[in-house]
Amino acid sequence: MWADAQSARPPRAASRDSESEGAMKLVKCIVRPDFVNGVTCALERLGVSGITVTDVRGRGKRTRPIGDYRGVEYERFLPMSMVDVIAPDDLVDDIVRAVIDHTRTGEFGDGRVLVMPIEEGYSIRTRQCGAA
Repeated sequence: MWADAQSARPPRAASRDSESEGAMKLVKCIVRPDFVNGVTCALERLGVSGITVTDVRGRGKRTRPIGDYRGVEYERFLPMSMVDVIAPDDLVDDIVRAVIDHTRTGEFGDGRVLVMPIEEGYSIRTRQCGAA
């Protein structure tokens, strides 16, 4: 715990617009699991160092029927992987392009790329707020 009420929350960085030079974005890429290695290698070539990969299940517009085939039950959620990257605003277009180039097959279930603004980022170790 932090010593007193004054330090209960880390100091905030100066407020900045999403259009400003230091703006950061969260890029969430939902891709097929077999494309994760190609995506992470492409991101590393762009200079992206912080990458989080999570195994997820989901579905898009097309539903998958629940059924049984030779004793194995199939469900409507497909296994996917989510690759999360926090990056400077000026690198986002390159990241999106690299992910799409390395994952697009033209088939249903290729995935999605979502881009969201980051308001604040805190370092747990140093307790400082600043560039995510």
